[in-house]
Amino acid sequence: MITIAETKNSTYSVKSTKWMLTITLILSSITYYPAKVIAQTQQPATTKQAVQLNRSGTSSQQRTSRPVFVLPKTPARLSPVSGRRAGMGSRDNCPAVPTALTALVPLQREQKASKQTDKSILGIVEGVTTSERPTFWFYVPYTQDLTVGAEFILQDNAGNEIYKNAIALPPKPSVIPVSLPSNASLEVGKIYRWYLKVRCNQQQTASVPIYVEGDIQRVNLDSRVVQQLEAATDPGQKATIYAANGIWFDSLTILAQERQKNPNDASVAEDWQSLLRSVNLDNVATAPLVK
Repeated sequence: MITIAETKNSTYSVKSTKWMLTITLILSSITYYPAKVIAQTQQPATTKQAVQLNRSGTSSQQRTSRPVFVLPKTPARLSPVSGRRAGMGSRDNCPAVPTALTALVPLQREQKASKQTDKSILGIVEGVTTSERPTFWFYVPYTQDLTVGAEFILQDNAGNEIYKNAIALPPKPSVIPVSLPSNASLEVGKIYRWYLKVRCNQQQTASVPIYVEGDIQRVNLDSRVVQQLEAATDPGQKATIYAANGIWFDSLTILAQERQKNPNDASVAEDWQSLLRSVNLDNVATAPLVK
């Protein structure tokens, strides 16, 4: 038999339990609301950070980085023969110039086992491309009225001539392109040697010309880089991706074409200068470009 006292105690217990649950719910709501506000406040900063970390060319956000060339890990070296990025001083009666004939290509320097300090550095002039018919770029300080002529030569690794052609020089010192025709192309994996030679004396055609030389190899892109290029939204992004992955000729040609299309675009000029300065070609970074 339940007494009146027991009934009162039971009623008091139920009321106490309901009151405690009510207090718990109120406290939980107060705790949750600030946490939600903090999370909503922090979210934009997290999104901004993600964009900054993804500036490799795959983001659709506005690009803020400039092309900087990074030497590829492979091939470590294309040829055991040294190259020449800048032509030597006045030869063959060519006039003295402030800036030498220059190939727009990366230059590596390798220490040789020699005690002669003036001969201890060997220049390695080389670059890679994905193009079957790449474009080569040269700064030429000699003009049409000062030279007998110039020629571009491409050879395979065995020294066989793949292509040879006379090159028209500019009316004033400028960067000029040399493109391969339809009957000359590069095979993937093979190493080729290129030369640009300039002669200034008509009476001494057998003398040594002023020249530059180096190596080029065609490579295939890995799937990761292909995906980055497909996601890129403008040529500047693509040039940046190529440069970051050591694909010199493709990056340079994209930027050169953009300069030709938009000669007064300051951003395009900055991209071009950034790429050239990353391989220590500051002396020709602001030279005019022939269309």
